[in-house]
Amino acid sequence: MNQNYERDLDLNLLRVFVVVSEAGSVTEAASRLYLTQPAVSAALRRLATAVGAPLFVRAGRGIALTNRGKRLLASARPHLDALVEAVIHPAVFDPRSSDRTIRIGLSDSNETWLLPPLLRALEKEAPRMRLVVLPVQFRTIANALGTSAVDLAVTVADELPADTRRVALFSGGFVCLFDPRHARIGKRLTLERYLSFDHVVVSYNGDLRGVVEDLLGVQRRVRVSVPTFHSVGALVEGGPLLATLPAPVAKEIVSSRPKLRTVPVPLTLAGAPMELLWRTALDDDEANRFVRDLVTRIAKRHRA
Repeated sequence: MNQNYERDLDLNLLRVFVVVSEAGSVTEAASRLYLTQPAVSAALRRLATAVGAPLFVRAGRGIALTNRGKRLLASARPHLDALVEAVIHPAVFDPRSSDRTIRIGLSDSNETWLLPPLLRALEKEAPRMRLVVLPVQFRTIANALGTSAVDLAVTVADELPADTRRVALFSGGFVCLFDPRHARIGKRLTLERYLSFDHVVVSYNGDLRGVVEDLLGVQRRVRVSVPTFHSVGALVEGGPLLATLPAPVAKEIVSSRPKLRTVPVPLTLAGAPMELLWRTALDDDEANRFVRDLVTRIAKRHRA
């Protein structure tokens, strides 16, 4: 913090000083400020002490500014006027002219379905706004929001601070992704058949445990563990590996790799909802709200 802010100076004293300067009288200024005359006089003494020079002198029945007082008034009044204007008439957010940069946290499973339509919407409705995308997941999202590393996020989350807003976007469950040319699963994928294949898992811990091991305690034959969903399609295509994925993620992979297929997972595996998250302190941030509305609109189309 600027050391000037740490000095013993109550900025409200400047407001009293400006009103006294305009009124030319402590009594009249006290009436305008709804303060007692002694309170106004005490405020002027405190300000003079902080400035280190007299600001007023007696002039007949009233008071007049000293040269130091005139200089202070010329400097203080424009800034106080601007502050009052900002409070009474705050700037109106216009997405077409806004150049705000919004920091959005995304789990890797959300980049494909969300970012392209979000950028197209911004290009049309807010061409000067920009995005900074940071990776988050359920273990890191609380810290990312708490430290303001991100303004909003789209991910699966567990427990979060009480001042976090949460809006469920969709919940798609899990499916099994495979290449039918190499993985012969039969007419129906049974649990026995499912466990007989080698699997690719996504692990944020860097181990051989995926969602099936963590939630159900069922151990699969894991051939490879990767830290994100980005390479899963390439790993499954052309080989006998199976991958158990959130349904929306698998849908995006199949859309770009049409030779792959999905089937229901032969396990009771409920998926946590994908959520839009932000801190309550940003409830009234109009730029943030604008982007949140776009994300909600895009998620609604994606869910449909």
